Amino acid sequence: MIAQTALAEAAQRARTHAPFLASAMDRNPGLIERLDAEGLDATLVWLAQAFSDASVSEALRRRKNGLSLVLAVADLAGVLTVDAVTRHLSDFADQALDAAIADVFARRTPDAPVQGFAVIALGKHGGQELNYSSDIDPIFIYDPETLPCRPREDPADAAQRIARQLIDMMSQRDGHGYVFRMDLRLRPAAEVTPLAIPVDAALSHYESQALTWEQAAFIRSRAAAGDRTLGQYFMDALRPFIWRRSLDFGTIDEIASLTRQIRDHYNKGQLLGPGFDLKRGRGGIREVEFFTQAHQLIHGGRDPALRLRSTLDALAALAGQGIVPSDEAELLAQHYRSLRTFEHRLQMIDDQQTHSLPLDQAAMDNVAQLHGLPGGAAMITELRTVTGDVAAIYDGLIASQKASEDDAAITLSNDPELLTEALAGAGLAEPETLASRVQAWRGGAVRALRSAAGRKAFEEVLPALLAAFADAPDQTAALNRFDDVLRQLPSTVNVFRLLQARPALMQTLVDVLSHAPTLAESLARRGDLLDGLIDASAFDLVGSVEAIVRRLSREEPGDDYQQRLDAVRVRVGEMRFALGVQLIEGRHDPVDIAGGYARVAEAAIIRLADCAIREFVDVHGQMPDSEPVILALGRLGGGALTHASDLDLIFLFSGEIGGESDGRRPLGSTQYYNRLAQRIIAALTVPTAAGALYEVDTRLRPNGAQGLLAVSFASFEEYQRSQAWTWEHMALCRARVVYGSDASRQRLEGIIGDVLHAPRDNAQTFADALKMRSDMAAHKKPLGPLDVKLLPGGLVDIEFIVHALQLTRHTGFHPDLREALAALTQAGLVDPTLGEAHDLMARLLITLRLVAPDCAVPPPASQALIARACGLADWDSLLAAVETSRTSVQIAWQHLFGAEPPAE
Repeated sequence: MIAQTALAEAAQRARTHAPFLASAMDRNPGLIERLDAEGLDATLVWLAQAFSDASVSEALRRRKNGLSLVLAVADLAGVLTVDAVTRHLSDFADQALDAAIADVFARRTPDAPVQGFAVIALGKHGGQELNYSSDIDPIFIYDPETLPCRPREDPADAAQRIARQLIDMMSQRDGHGYVFRMDLRLRPAAEVTPLAIPVDAALSHYESQALTWEQAAFIRSRAAAGDRTLGQYFMDALRPFIWRRSLDFGTIDEIASLTRQIRDHYNKGQLLGPGFDLKRGRGGIREVEFFTQAHQLIHGGRDPALRLRSTLDALAALAGQGIVPSDEAELLAQHYRSLRTFEHRLQMIDDQQTHSLPLDQAAMDNVAQLHGLPGGAAMITELRTVTGDVAAIYDGLIASQKASEDDAAITLSNDPELLTEALAGAGLAEPETLASRVQAWRGGAVRALRSAAGRKAFEEVLPALLAAFADAPDQTAALNRFDDVLRQLPSTVNVFRLLQARPALMQTLVDVLSHAPTLAESLARRGDLLDGLIDASAFDLVGSVEAIVRRLSREEPGDDYQQRLDAVRVRVGEMRFALGVQLIEGRHDPVDIAGGYARVAEAAIIRLADCAIREFVDVHGQMPDSEPVILALGRLGGGALTHASDLDLIFLFSGEIGGESDGRRPLGSTQYYNRLAQRIIAALTVPTAAGALYEVDTRLRPNGAQGLLAVSFASFEEYQRSQAWTWEHMALCRARVVYGSDASRQRLEGIIGDVLHAPRDNAQTFADALKMRSDMAAHKKPLGPLDVKLLPGGLVDIEFIVHALQLTRHTGFHPDLREALAALTQAGLVDPTLGEAHDLMARLLITLRLVAPDCAVPPPASQALIARACGLADWDSLLAAVETSRTSVQIAWQHLFGAEPPAE
């Protein structure tokens, strides 16, 4: 219920300061009293039914008048937020359109259903943010195949007649007022097209001829009335036009340019005060909306969670995804509500679609007093903070788009001599050679630069890009890899526009090209990988496995199995690339990045296994009382992958052998799960149009390469207890279930725990481990002088020490080697230096997999990066620390096994 004092005071302000609301009170006697006695919800229900005896046209007008009054007084009384007001008005607009369309159809074709004609809402109606005197901005579409027509009536003529009658019913004023003014200028080519457009013609326009503003306008579009099936078909078909996965950053430039033009037009000589435009002025409503939509356009193609029509909902989502700082989003939301509230006050007075403060001081005071302020000066004071904050935040957006336009670091002539001089003056090495290369790029040697758009984008960014190369730690490597990237990319337009829009990315690109050949190769295959780095959150570690699974599980309506596989490859590629960049840029400890790689891989297994199982079950059904389980070993089991790691997996299933699936093509349990395992492996490994994903190694399964791909729990347990070699039990020390129900996980972990804790001959265990390490040293040589994985005293030797102690002492079991070493150290079984040695060499290996995959000595420029990643001051200090670590491992090996570690 509304407090009587607040309601009475609001009603008095409305009657005193708003002639339109005073007139509505006279037209609706007793309505405020009903609001007071029955409350808002009951009053709105009554309004929806109160005029059932009138014609549809009259009923809608009388209901709109009463609704405007009720919402205004409730708003002025402080019991309705501006969000609620706009939603009520928008909902009524939908209902009014539906009622009007139904009435038009009933009068034209009495027995026909409402089909073949739909209203697409845009603007504030589409965003469900209508204000008191908003126009609605619809697009009328029709389907010639299903639209009911009169005898001998052409569907196109029928659609135009329906449109005109609908406009008249909604917009014409009579003694009861009007429902909503309608503005159809947002339809395709409005100056030449009819009022209603065939759906396929509309789609053709947006797919081939649409302008940037039309893409932005459709962010807030929805099927609002009429044939919802037709409307939703249109919206689904239009989704790729609205939400483009690889954004053309020229779009954002155009939005920024449009804003500057609007500011120039509305702000000439205008200060905050009488006549100020709350919608278009600097720091006004439109700048909040443009700020929000620009970020939605950048990120929404990649993140469906951002595809929200409401400005306030979208701001909250942008903050929730870490794209816009939370304090910024909250401030913009708060000020947007304030601006919309004052806009409502202006419109309540005379039901005019105005956004400008009055020029007359008395009228200014009247607006302020309607709001409950003492006068216009107090209103201006309140608005000054609001518009100042909004303008400052929006300035940051458009400044970032304009910065690169103003920062041409090098003037690049087409004359070879002048070009060489400019490059030399900028500090670029071998300027003559580089000048020849630049001229080759310009001359069409690169396929992606042969189009006019490609050359234009290239020339715009090239000066700043070459200036960044001048500061590269390894100019030669960076420029050579940049040349490789240019020659392999199918298109470079968006890459260059992205660099122009986000100049800070140039330094990141140069660092990647200077230090990380693996990442450079990825970039050459997929230039859109840079898109994922456009906001600060890209440099945060990936979240939990559950959060990553949610991200990988986003899918578009109608996606098939292949599209789901492609989507996972795209998103996993983006996350792995971002993690690699984080390492190169020194944002996180390499060990933490290795954990991120492992979480991404585990999430990919879960998502792709789910997809594969869904497809498999459609054909073969489910296996009763049984389920698949996936066991990870090696680095994945330990939760610490490098960029190059493959996935060591064992496929198992619960339940008894001998059952049969319940699908239309049933299979026995063993055949069922072996085929399913093949399907899951293919989902993880087979390259698709979106690229490759992981290599999977299943040789650690029972009986190795000769064994079945998937075995039952019972078979696995029997094999581990009676047939497995010592080295297989060592591998089992790092086993971790990555797919399966909680019950199956617990059962399998119990089996593994029993096997690892079983009594064994310790001397034989040490002998087996020593022989296995000797065989490995003989057949698997170190890649290079820095291969701290395989060198004597390296990471493999640490693993053997840990697993031998775990198996013989029955303690320290943990898949994570760091945790296992900590437990063994706590138990007094290893020296603390062994854990320190592991961490140092693990950091080195993780970094080398990106910087020097061959484990050769990297160029001097990269040596400092590697030393920094490992926590050392310089390269010489790193080499000395590695030698000390290897020595400590060799001492531990000698102490445990009584012999030197096997040499390569």
